[in-house]
Amino acid sequence: MADSQTPAVPSRCPSPAPTLIDETKEGPTVHEYSPARRYTLLVIFCLAQFLDTFNVTSLYSAIPAMAMSMGIAEGESTWIISAYQLTFASFLLISGRISDVYNPKFAFIGGVFVLAIFSLCSGFVSSKIPLFVLRALTGVAAAMAIPSAVTLLVGIFPEPTEQSRALGVFGGCGAVGIVLGLVIGAIFVQYASWPWVFWFVAIVCVPIVGLSVFLIAKQEPKEVRGGGAKWKSLDLFGVTTLTVALILFIFAVTSAATTGWGSSRVIASLIISMLMTAGFFYYETRIPADQAAIPPRTWFLPNFSVLFGTALFPFFWLPIGVSSFPVSLTGPLSHKINPKWLLLFGEALCIVSTILLAFADRPTRYWPYMFPGFILGSAGAMFVYTHTNIAIFRTTPASMAGTVGAIVNGALQLGSAVGISIVGSIESSIEERHAGYAGRAASFWFLLGIGALEFIAMLVFYRIRKENAK
Repeated sequence: MADSQTPAVPSRCPSPAPTLIDETKEGPTVHEYSPARRYTLLVIFCLAQFLDTFNVTSLYSAIPAMAMSMGIAEGESTWIISAYQLTFASFLLISGRISDVYNPKFAFIGGVFVLAIFSLCSGFVSSKIPLFVLRALTGVAAAMAIPSAVTLLVGIFPEPTEQSRALGVFGGCGAVGIVLGLVIGAIFVQYASWPWVFWFVAIVCVPIVGLSVFLIAKQEPKEVRGGGAKWKSLDLFGVTTLTVALILFIFAVTSAATTGWGSSRVIASLIISMLMTAGFFYYETRIPADQAAIPPRTWFLPNFSVLFGTALFPFFWLPIGVSSFPVSLTGPLSHKINPKWLLLFGEALCIVSTILLAFADRPTRYWPYMFPGFILGSAGAMFVYTHTNIAIFRTTPASMAGTVGAIVNGALQLGSAVGISIVGSIESSIEERHAGYAGRAASFWFLLGIGALEFIAMLVFYRIRKENAK
């Protein structure tokens, strides 16, 4: 049902109706792109998003062969994946600030170029320590590419309906990367060798870099309020503090899956991380707002806080796959139906799906319970992801597009890291006492509780009137 309070979609001619971005001199430079050029760039940005998730799932099939050839112990093999995820999530914020303060074109091209170099080198290493280091550096390079791609995307697609569709497709390519990563990685391991998983990433990066140099318009220099040095706007102290806090937090929840939540290094990392995070937010209130990595006013933008909490959910809800890609095309619905109801619909799908999966405890229940559960859950998680992105950029100034893109992607990564660790711990602890499907069912009941909390929070705290008054 359409929300009568939702503003009408503005035409291309000047109109007082609100748009998704605030095209002020502080926002991304708006250039005239032909339709062919715009959609070619969308494909390029989608490939970068695809490589983000591909860099994780493609290695699941390759880990046994890599462990055997390099002598990697079972407990150490998790760092082939975790090293990338840890640095990717941790360096998103500084990447977003660089995109907003400096040049998003250079940030994007540089990030993809360095990603190609590190991926190429990863295929030639023969020992575990260089591999772990390269995987961590690959995560930093990928973190440079994603927020800058978001910044460029909202500038290339200033018209609201097209922007919604572009953001949805951009996010959907992450789901495609999750599934195709598993398939392509398995094909390389089976018919070639594990280094080709890395070399494939390097090969895909080449056309992305080459086309971006010529197709992305020159970005105008951004002025700093008061005429100060740009580097001061990066908030290096604050960003470094939060980055270290995130590294420690993700390290803790990743390690908990193997060493347990009661181990000293997990507890110490969590405590230090929480203290540093609290220190970061206190520090941000003590410096000028235009020099803060996350200006305090960000959390008071209409619905920003509840949307940030919602952004933790899609990758926390684990079953998500290529079947969810068509849902990413529903972005234009946000101009006919208020995002609140779309997000509630997506969360409701996840709740129903989780209940079905909790009862899929025997082979005969695959088709009536598990299959529809995965389909509904994947669709619901992608629905939440797509319309959270659209809603959060609708309420955010365009001059903060890179930073907000980093915050959203950071929330997704945190949700994924925490979700996998907690769900794995619940499943393992239950299976120690009860055989069969009890552990898996318990993990789904836990996810049901998280989904219900998200649903209630969205229902209560998302304010339609505030958003539409913007």
